[in-house]
Amino acid sequence: MLTMYSTNWCGYCHRLKSQLDRESIGYEVVDIERDPAAAQYVMSVNGGNQTVPTVRFPDGSAMTNPSIIEVKDRLAALSG
Repeated sequence: MLTMYSTNWCGYCHRLKSQLDRESIGYEVVDIERDPAAAQYVMSVNGGNQTVPTVRFPDGSAMTNPSIIEVKDRLAALSG
C-alpha cells in the first residue's frame, strides 16, 4: 500500500487523493504536521524540505508531488 505524506491545507495533496480514489488505488495518509517522525522522513527524501505530497511506495522508494500517471507507472513497475 502507498503512504501519502500530506497536510490538511495542501491543494496538491487533495488533488492526488481524489485521483487515487478515482483509480481505486489504496493509500494511507500521514499528516506531517501531526507526526514529527513523518515530517523527518519527508525532509530526508526532499533535501531538508517538508514538500508534500510525498508518496512512499511499498518498496520504500518515494516520489514528491507525483502525477497520477507517475504513481500508476511506478506501481506497475513494482508489480511487473
